[in-house]
Amino acid sequence: MRILGLDVGSKTVGVALSDEFGWTAQGLETIKIDEEKNEFGFGRLGALIKEYGVESVVIGLPKNMNGTIGPRAEASQRYAAEVERLFSIPTVLWDERLSTMAAERVLLEADVSRKKRKKVIDKMAATMILQGYLDSKK
Repeated sequence: MRILGLDVGSKTVGVALSDEFGWTAQGLETIKIDEEKNEFGFGRLGALIKEYGVESVVIGLPKNMNGTIGPRAEASQRYAAEVERLFSIPTVLWDERLSTMAAERVLLEADVSRKKRKKVIDKMAATMILQGYLDSKK
């Protein structure tokens, strides 16, 4: 049973995939999107769901530090609803506060250059979101 993890932003969607046992998350890719033009990468997402036999999707919910829901979290909720509608697949919204900052810290500690960090940060954040979810299920 494969699970997809998503870190949804306004310009990109970081994508991670679980192994078949649901134990580990691996970064897969970053999908370019454009919120302003209503381009959300659903075509590519659908192809990944089909290719890997994905049974559910975990989407990061970027709550405010005080736990409230702001505009970015509302955008993630809308994205989740659209994924369920388009692909008839269950979604889970996962509290992702600080996941992007944690991913940035890991990449900094690994001495990854700024240019390379920019290319992988969303995919890494998606991996951290998915791994957090998978760990909670053990």
